[in-house]
Amino acid sequence: MKKRAFTFPGQGSQSVGMGKELADTFPEARAVFAEVDDALGESLSSTMFEGPEETLRLTQNAQPALMAVSIATLRVLEARGVNLSTDSNFVAGHSLGEYSALCAAGTFTLSDTARLLRTRGEAMQRAVPVGTGAMAAILGLGLDEVREVAEQASLGDVCEVANDNAPGQVVVSGDSAAIDRAVELAKAAGAKRALLLPVSAPFHCSLMQPAAEAMEQALALVDMQAPVVPLVANVLAAPISDPNEIRNRLVEQVTGMVRWRESISWLADEGEVNQLLEIGTGKVLSGLARRIDRNLDATPVGLPTEIESLVRELSDATERG
Repeated sequence: MKKRAFTFPGQGSQSVGMGKELADTFPEARAVFAEVDDALGESLSSTMFEGPEETLRLTQNAQPALMAVSIATLRVLEARGVNLSTDSNFVAGHSLGEYSALCAAGTFTLSDTARLLRTRGEAMQRAVPVGTGAMAAILGLGLDEVREVAEQASLGDVCEVANDNAPGQVVVSGDSAAIDRAVELAKAAGAKRALLLPVSAPFHCSLMQPAAEAMEQALALVDMQAPVVPLVANVLAAPISDPNEIRNRLVEQVTGMVRWRESISWLADEGEVNQLLEIGTGKVLSGLARRIDRNLDATPVGLPTEIESLVRELSDATERG
């Protein structure tokens, strides 16, 4: 018997054209995109389907757009008999994907999730002047080694670990000068690669404190329900279900490290999950999962063919009883 977690991608998975095949094929997907457009008071779906890429890449657009594709995928699955509360045991999402996961699990409505992510994206962009912050991926060093590099690179500036994505894939975030120093120090320490990321702000570090305060205010105004299955939270790498704790952890997540490697390890080891389904666009999380635990069956589900395949698999499993 398989135990499953539904996972939801984060920023960086976006691409022009995402969601269009879903919209062209399924009325359930079109309804999701229309509701998100209505909630935001603009046609975000047009930017998703047609671009331009630089507009879609803007944090305040990429975040609700990625969520919209994830929830559109889920609604199509639900219309074909997939039930998150009975066909999964946990949900998890990478950074903004945590909001997608909570929407999928019934904690937030779709419209509220779209507005929260627009607020989150705008607040993150405002928190640090463009060009003064940066992020870099460090490949080939362990978490403790990267922490040491970050400490050496800080020199009074901010340089912190932002994402522990997989073994040998750690991201640092902070002031541009400190991140530049971290890249050179990481190479000197034996990193296979150390490269700046094409992002518009230094996410998941203490420079994001103004954005955390904005999200605390925004989340206080939104009705929240307990998720139908537990959320494995980014900042804890452990499951939570209480709406008040979820609210607090979402605020903490803005400045805190995304503990993705530990989250997936928890799902596999403590949660006894053996199948991860990446709901939405791209396959970044499926690739990370295989690096974290080779025994995990990690499958992207976002294209019509992938949806049909999963529906058949779950239907066959139900028939076998």
